[in-house]
Amino acid sequence: MPAETAIPYRRLGNTDIEVSPIGLGVMEFAGGGGLLGVAFPHISQEVKNATIQAALDGGINWFDTAELYGLGVSEASLAAALKATGKQDGEVVVATKWWQLLRTAHNIPRTIGDRLRFLDGYSIGLYMVHQPISLSSPEAEMEAMADLVETGKIRSVGVSNYSPQRMQRAHQQLAQRGMPLAVNQVEFSLLDRSIERNGVLETAKALGVTIIAYTPLASGLLSGKYHKNPELLKTKFFYWRRQMQSKLEKSRPLVQALEEIGARYNATPAQVALNWVIHFHGDSVVTIPGATRPSQAAEAAGAMGFKLTSDELGRLDELSR
Repeated sequence: MPAETAIPYRRLGNTDIEVSPIGLGVMEFAGGGGLLGVAFPHISQEVKNATIQAALDGGINWFDTAELYGLGVSEASLAAALKATGKQDGEVVVATKWWQLLRTAHNIPRTIGDRLRFLDGYSIGLYMVHQPISLSSPEAEMEAMADLVETGKIRSVGVSNYSPQRMQRAHQQLAQRGMPLAVNQVEFSLLDRSIERNGVLETAKALGVTIIAYTPLASGLLSGKYHKNPELLKTKFFYWRRQMQSKLEKSRPLVQALEEIGARYNATPAQVALNWVIHFHGDSVVTIPGATRPSQAAEAAGAMGFKLTSDELGRLDELSR
Protein backbone atom coordinates (compact mmCIF):
# COMPACT_ATOMS: atom_id res chain seq x y z
CA MET A 1 0.00 0.00 0.00
CA PRO A 2 1.35 3.48 -0.80
CA ALA A 3 3.23 5.04 2.09
CA GLU A 4 1.19 8.23 1.76
CA THR A 5 -1.99 6.44 2.86
CA ALA A 6 -2.31 6.40 6.64
CA ILE A 7 -5.33 4.11 6.89
CA PRO A 8 -5.90 0.67 5.37
CA TYR A 9 -7.85 -0.12 2.25
CA ARG A 10 -11.46 -1.17 2.73
CA ARG A 11 -13.46 -3.89 1.03
CA LEU A 12 -16.46 -2.96 -1.08
CA GLY A 13 -19.23 -4.75 0.78
CA ASN A 14 -18.62 -8.47 1.02
CA THR A 15 -16.53 -8.61 -2.14
CA ASP A 16 -12.77 -9.12 -2.32
CA ILE A 17 -12.28 -5.69 -3.94
CA GLU A 18 -10.15 -3.39 -1.80
CA VAL A 19 -10.18 0.37 -2.24
CA SER A 20 -8.70 3.40 -0.56
CA PRO A 21 -11.25 5.12 1.71
CA ILE A 22 -11.17 8.04 -0.71
CA GLY A 23 -11.49 7.47 -4.44
CA LEU A 24 -11.79 10.04 -7.20
CA GLY A 25 -14.99 10.85 -9.04
CA VAL A 26 -14.41 11.88 -12.65
CA MET A 27 -17.84 13.21 -13.57
CA GLU A 28 -16.10 16.50 -14.34
CA PHE A 29 -14.19 14.76 -17.13
CA ALA A 30 -17.48 14.74 -19.10
CA GLY A 31 -17.11 18.39 -20.13
CA GLY A 32 -18.16 18.97 -23.72
CA GLY A 33 -19.67 15.56 -24.32
CA GLY A 34 -23.23 14.24 -24.44
CA LEU A 35 -25.57 14.39 -21.49
CA LEU A 36 -24.23 16.50 -18.60
CA GLY A 37 -21.36 17.70 -20.77
CA VAL A 38 -22.69 21.25 -20.85
CA ALA A 39 -22.53 21.42 -17.05
CA PHE A 40 -18.75 21.19 -16.95
CA PRO A 41 -15.92 23.16 -18.51
CA HIS A 42 -13.67 21.59 -21.08
CA ILE A 43 -10.58 20.08 -19.46
CA SER A 44 -7.65 19.16 -21.66
CA GLN A 45 -6.53 15.53 -21.67
CA GLU A 46 -3.15 16.68 -20.37
CA VAL A 47 -4.78 18.15 -17.27
CA LYS A 48 -6.90 15.02 -16.85
CA ASN A 49 -3.75 12.91 -17.04
CA ALA A 50 -2.04 15.03 -14.39
CA THR A 51 -5.14 14.92 -12.18
CA ILE A 52 -5.22 11.12 -12.23
CA GLN A 53 -1.49 10.98 -11.59
CA ALA A 54 -1.88 13.25 -8.55
CA ALA A 55 -4.62 10.99 -7.19
CA LEU A 56 -2.46 7.90 -7.65
CA ASP A 57 0.54 9.62 -6.07
CA GLY A 58 -1.59 10.37 -3.03
CA GLY A 59 -2.65 6.76 -2.51
CA ILE A 60 -6.00 6.69 -4.32
CA ASN A 61 -6.52 3.39 -6.12
CA TRP A 62 -10.04 3.69 -7.57
CA PHE A 63 -12.03 5.93 -9.86
CA ASP A 64 -15.76 6.45 -10.35
CA THR A 65 -17.36 7.29 -13.69
CA ALA A 66 -20.62 6.55 -15.52
CA GLU A 67 -22.26 6.20 -18.91
CA LEU A 68 -24.24 9.37 -18.20
CA TYR A 69 -21.08 11.43 -17.78
CA GLY A 70 -20.75 12.54 -21.36
CA LEU A 71 -21.99 9.28 -22.90
CA GLY A 72 -18.55 7.75 -22.72
CA VAL A 73 -16.44 10.91 -22.63
CA SER A 74 -15.63 10.56 -18.93
CA GLU A 75 -14.92 6.84 -19.24
CA ALA A 76 -12.64 7.30 -22.26
CA SER A 77 -10.85 10.24 -20.64
CA LEU A 78 -10.22 8.19 -17.50
CA ALA A 79 -8.85 5.29 -19.54
CA ALA A 80 -6.55 7.61 -21.50
CA ALA A 81 -5.30 9.19 -18.29
CA LEU A 82 -4.62 5.82 -16.66
CA LYS A 83 -2.67 4.74 -19.74
CA ALA A 84 -0.66 7.96 -19.57
CA THR A 85 0.33 7.16 -15.98
CA GLY A 86 1.43 3.67 -16.97
CA LYS A 87 -1.13 1.93 -14.77
CA GLN A 88 -2.14 -1.50 -15.98
CA ASP A 89 -5.54 -3.13 -15.64
CA GLY A 90 -5.69 -4.77 -12.23
CA GLU A 91 -3.56 -2.10 -10.58
CA VAL A 92 -6.58 0.18 -10.13
CA VAL A 93 -10.30 -0.29 -9.61
CA VAL A 94 -12.72 1.32 -12.06
CA ALA A 95 -16.37 1.82 -11.14
CA THR A 96 -18.94 2.86 -13.70
CA LYS A 97 -22.73 2.92 -14.01
CA TRP A 98 -25.51 1.85 -16.35
CA TRP A 99 -27.93 4.66 -17.25
CA GLN A 100 -31.43 3.26 -16.91
CA LEU A 101 -33.83 6.03 -18.01
CA LEU A 102 -36.46 4.69 -20.45
CA ARG A 103 -34.63 1.36 -20.54
CA THR A 104 -35.26 -2.13 -19.25
CA ALA A 105 -32.88 -4.65 -17.74
CA HIS A 106 -32.46 -6.18 -21.21
CA ASN A 107 -30.36 -3.13 -22.07
CA ILE A 108 -27.70 -4.01 -19.47
CA PRO A 109 -26.03 -6.80 -21.49
CA ARG A 110 -26.62 -4.90 -24.74
CA THR A 111 -24.60 -1.86 -23.65
CA ILE A 112 -21.85 -3.41 -21.55
CA GLY A 113 -19.73 -3.61 -24.70
CA ASP A 114 -19.88 0.17 -25.02
CA ARG A 115 -18.67 0.62 -21.46
CA LEU A 116 -15.75 -1.74 -22.01
CA ARG A 117 -14.92 -0.11 -25.33
CA PHE A 118 -14.71 3.35 -23.81
CA LEU A 119 -12.65 2.02 -20.91
CA ASP A 120 -10.20 0.68 -23.50
CA GLY A 121 -8.69 -2.30 -21.72
CA TYR A 122 -9.52 -1.41 -18.11
CA SER A 123 -11.94 -3.86 -16.57
CA ILE A 124 -15.02 -2.88 -14.61
CA GLY A 125 -14.43 -3.61 -10.95
CA LEU A 126 -17.83 -2.28 -9.94
CA TYR A 127 -20.89 -1.79 -12.15
CA MET A 128 -23.85 0.08 -10.71
CA VAL A 129 -27.44 0.86 -11.65
CA HIS A 130 -27.31 4.65 -11.69
CA GLN A 131 -30.87 5.49 -10.58
CA PRO A 132 -33.92 3.54 -9.34
CA ILE A 133 -36.13 4.68 -12.21
CA SER A 134 -35.80 2.09 -14.97
CA LEU A 135 -38.68 0.28 -16.67
CA SER A 136 -37.67 -2.96 -14.96
CA SER A 137 -37.78 -4.24 -11.39
CA PRO A 138 -34.62 -4.30 -9.27
CA GLU A 139 -34.86 -8.09 -9.41
CA ALA A 140 -34.62 -8.07 -13.20
CA GLU A 141 -31.73 -5.58 -13.10
CA MET A 142 -29.80 -7.70 -10.60
CA GLU A 143 -30.35 -10.82 -12.69
CA ALA A 144 -28.82 -9.06 -15.69
CA MET A 145 -25.94 -7.77 -13.58
CA ALA A 146 -25.31 -11.23 -12.12
CA ASP A 147 -25.07 -12.61 -15.64
CA LEU A 148 -22.32 -10.07 -16.37
CA VAL A 149 -20.39 -11.22 -13.30
CA GLU A 150 -20.69 -14.86 -14.33
CA THR A 151 -19.47 -14.12 -17.86
CA GLY A 152 -16.52 -12.10 -16.57
CA LYS A 153 -17.67 -8.75 -17.95
CA ILE A 154 -17.68 -7.13 -14.48
CA ARG A 155 -16.33 -8.06 -11.04
CA SER A 156 -19.07 -6.80 -8.72
CA VAL A 157 -22.54 -5.26 -8.63
CA GLY A 158 -23.75 -2.08 -6.99
CA VAL A 159 -26.63 0.37 -7.04
CA SER A 160 -26.96 4.11 -6.68
CA ASN A 161 -29.62 6.26 -5.02
CA TYR A 162 -31.58 3.19 -3.88
CA SER A 163 -34.05 3.36 -1.01
CA PRO A 164 -33.74 0.87 1.87
CA GLN A 165 -36.55 -1.24 0.42
CA ARG A 166 -35.14 -1.33 -3.10
CA MET A 167 -31.65 -2.01 -1.74
CA GLN A 168 -33.04 -4.95 0.22
CA ARG A 169 -34.70 -6.36 -2.88
CA ALA A 170 -31.51 -6.03 -4.91
CA HIS A 171 -29.51 -7.70 -2.16
CA GLN A 172 -31.93 -10.61 -1.91
CA GLN A 173 -31.95 -11.22 -5.65
CA LEU A 174 -28.17 -11.27 -5.89
CA ALA A 175 -27.99 -13.57 -2.86
CA GLN A 176 -30.01 -16.11 -4.81
CA ARG A 177 -27.20 -16.09 -7.36
CA GLY A 178 -24.57 -16.40 -4.63
CA MET A 179 -23.35 -12.82 -5.01
CA PRO A 180 -23.20 -9.84 -2.66
CA LEU A 181 -24.58 -6.38 -3.33
CA ALA A 182 -21.36 -4.41 -3.00
CA VAL A 183 -22.43 -0.78 -2.65
CA ASN A 184 -25.14 1.83 -2.66
CA GLN A 185 -23.81 5.16 -3.95
CA VAL A 186 -25.72 8.05 -2.40
CA GLU A 187 -25.23 11.68 -1.45
CA PHE A 188 -23.70 12.14 1.98
CA SER A 189 -21.77 14.97 3.57
CA LEU A 190 -21.77 17.19 6.63
CA LEU A 191 -24.46 19.21 4.85
CA ASP A 192 -26.56 16.28 3.64
CA ARG A 193 -27.07 13.58 6.23
CA SER A 194 -30.42 12.28 5.04
CA ILE A 195 -29.19 8.67 4.77
CA GLU A 196 -28.85 8.64 8.55
CA ARG A 197 -32.57 9.39 8.89
CA ASN A 198 -34.23 7.57 6.00
CA GLY A 199 -32.94 4.09 6.75
CA VAL A 200 -30.41 3.86 3.91
CA LEU A 201 -27.33 3.79 6.13
CA GLU A 202 -28.90 1.47 8.70
CA THR A 203 -30.01 -0.98 6.02
CA ALA A 204 -26.64 -0.88 4.26
CA LYS A 205 -24.84 -1.70 7.50
CA ALA A 206 -27.22 -4.58 8.21
CA LEU A 207 -26.70 -6.03 4.74
CA GLY A 208 -22.94 -5.51 4.64
CA VAL A 209 -23.27 -3.00 1.80
CA THR A 210 -20.70 -0.21 1.56
CA ILE A 211 -21.95 3.34 1.18
CA ILE A 212 -20.14 5.35 -1.49
CA ALA A 213 -20.71 8.99 -0.59
CA TYR A 214 -20.93 11.37 -3.52
CA THR A 215 -20.82 15.17 -3.28
CA PRO A 216 -18.96 14.87 0.06
CA LEU A 217 -17.94 18.54 -0.06
CA ALA A 218 -21.44 19.80 -0.95
CA SER A 219 -20.27 20.92 -4.40
CA GLY A 220 -17.31 22.73 -2.84
CA LEU A 221 -19.26 24.60 -0.18
CA LEU A 222 -17.38 22.86 2.63
CA SER A 223 -14.07 24.08 1.24
CA GLY A 224 -14.88 27.52 2.62
CA LYS A 225 -13.87 29.34 -0.54
CA TYR A 226 -17.42 30.47 -1.31
CA HIS A 227 -17.84 31.84 2.21
CA LYS A 228 -14.72 33.95 1.74
CA ASN A 229 -15.63 35.03 -1.80
CA PRO A 230 -19.34 34.59 -2.67
CA GLU A 231 -18.64 36.02 -6.14
CA LEU A 232 -17.13 32.65 -7.02
CA LEU A 233 -20.63 31.18 -7.00
CA LYS A 234 -21.23 32.91 -10.32
CA THR A 235 -18.90 30.38 -11.94
CA LYS A 236 -21.07 27.44 -10.87
CA PHE A 237 -23.72 25.80 -13.04
CA PHE A 238 -27.13 27.44 -12.34
CA TYR A 239 -28.68 24.53 -10.43
CA TRP A 240 -25.72 24.12 -8.07
CA ARG A 241 -25.38 27.89 -7.67
CA ARG A 242 -28.92 28.19 -6.32
CA GLN A 243 -28.46 25.23 -4.00
CA MET A 244 -25.23 26.59 -2.57
CA GLN A 245 -26.49 30.14 -2.10
CA SER A 246 -29.30 28.86 0.10
CA LYS A 247 -26.83 27.08 2.40
CA LEU A 248 -24.05 29.66 2.53
CA GLU A 249 -24.81 31.49 5.78
CA LYS A 250 -26.31 28.50 7.54
CA SER A 251 -23.09 26.55 7.05
CA ARG A 252 -20.71 29.32 8.13
CA PRO A 253 -20.23 28.11 11.77
CA LEU A 254 -19.52 24.60 10.49
CA VAL A 255 -16.93 25.85 8.00
CA GLN A 256 -15.28 27.91 10.73
CA ALA A 257 -14.97 24.74 12.81
CA LEU A 258 -13.46 22.91 9.83
CA GLU A 259 -10.86 25.65 9.55
CA GLU A 260 -10.04 25.52 13.28
CA ILE A 261 -9.69 21.74 13.32
CA GLY A 262 -7.72 21.75 10.10
CA ALA A 263 -5.12 24.06 11.61
CA ARG A 264 -4.21 21.29 14.06
CA TYR A 265 -3.37 18.91 11.22
CA ASN A 266 -2.05 21.40 8.67
CA ALA A 267 -5.13 20.41 6.67
CA THR A 268 -7.66 22.36 4.65
CA PRO A 269 -11.35 22.59 5.61
CA ALA A 270 -12.15 20.31 2.68
CA GLN A 271 -9.73 17.67 3.94
CA VAL A 272 -11.29 17.77 7.40
CA ALA A 273 -14.77 17.41 5.88
CA LEU A 274 -13.65 14.38 3.85
CA ASN A 275 -11.95 12.87 6.88
CA TRP A 276 -15.22 13.15 8.82
CA VAL A 277 -17.10 11.34 6.05
CA ILE A 278 -14.74 8.36 5.99
CA HIS A 279 -14.46 8.02 9.77
CA PHE A 280 -17.71 9.04 11.45
CA HIS A 281 -19.42 5.74 10.57
CA GLY A 282 -16.31 3.59 10.70
CA ASP A 283 -15.50 1.51 7.63
CA SER A 284 -19.09 1.66 6.32
CA VAL A 285 -18.54 4.74 4.15
CA VAL A 286 -16.03 5.54 1.41
CA THR A 287 -16.22 8.64 -0.74
CA ILE A 288 -15.51 10.02 -4.21
CA PRO A 289 -14.77 13.76 -4.29
CA GLY A 290 -14.39 15.16 -7.77
CA ALA A 291 -11.50 17.13 -9.24
CA THR A 292 -10.89 19.32 -12.25
CA ARG A 293 -7.16 19.84 -11.68
CA PRO A 294 -4.23 18.01 -10.06
CA SER A 295 -4.13 20.13 -6.92
CA GLN A 296 -7.70 19.14 -6.06
CA ALA A 297 -6.93 15.45 -6.49
CA ALA A 298 -3.85 15.79 -4.30
CA GLU A 299 -5.86 17.64 -1.67
CA ALA A 300 -8.52 14.91 -1.65
CA ALA A 301 -5.91 12.17 -1.30
CA GLY A 302 -4.26 14.10 1.53
CA ALA A 303 -7.42 13.76 3.59
CA MET A 304 -6.38 10.14 4.20
CA GLY A 305 -3.18 11.23 5.93
CA PHE A 306 -4.66 11.87 9.38
CA LYS A 307 -7.59 10.82 11.54
CA LEU A 308 -9.91 13.10 13.48
CA THR A 309 -10.35 12.41 17.18
CA SER A 310 -13.67 11.27 18.58
CA ASP A 311 -14.16 14.74 20.08
CA GLU A 312 -13.53 16.40 16.72
CA LEU A 313 -15.86 14.00 14.94
CA GLY A 314 -18.50 14.72 17.57
CA ARG A 315 -18.12 18.48 17.37
CA LEU A 316 -18.67 18.43 13.60
CA ASP A 317 -21.56 16.05 14.08
CA GLU A 318 -23.30 18.51 16.40
CA LEU A 319 -22.64 21.56 14.24
CA SER A 320 -23.97 19.87 11.13
CA ARG A 321 -27.21 18.52 12.58
